[in-house]
Amino acid sequence: MEYFLLILGLLLMIVGIIGSLLPALPGPPVSWVGILLLYFCSGIETNYWLLGITLVIAIVIGILDYVIPAQGTKYFGGSKYGIWGTNIGLVIGIFAPIPFGFLIGPFVGALVGELIYNSQEKGRAFKAATGSFIGFLAGTFMKLLVSLLFFGLFLVLVWQNRGIWF
Repeated sequence: MEYFLLILGLLLMIVGIIGSLLPALPGPPVSWVGILLLYFCSGIETNYWLLGITLVIAIVIGILDYVIPAQGTKYFGGSKYGIWGTNIGLVIGIFAPIPFGFLIGPFVGALVGELIYNSQEKGRAFKAATGSFIGFLAGTFMKLLVSLLFFGLFLVLVWQNRGIWF
């Protein structure tokens, strides 16, 4: 059973790292579940502080992932139409059959949303779309960093308890 949990935890870590790059998957929470699975293995002493702190980090990053692009749009002068456009563009971009659609989608969505709001101010719409894109990139970087840190923690825990498996 320990080998199954170890392999499943490793797979969740990999999915978490991929999920931090793709907006459809919640990267850090999936990575956290990978860490949690290690503590279900017999022989590993449960560290509730580590689990609690990493859980809070995963939840906060998961929430910020949705807030940062919208706040980037708002900071650069965008309206609610731009914020909704960012979110809709993000979803459409994931499924669009174009390369890097998940990167282009939020920008185009915010631009279209702002142009629907006020088609006369194209400069403001472009500025808001740029803010959305910067916010999206910041959120993605943050998720990737946390997922990689969780993966490093996973490897440290496996190494410290290697006597159980190897």
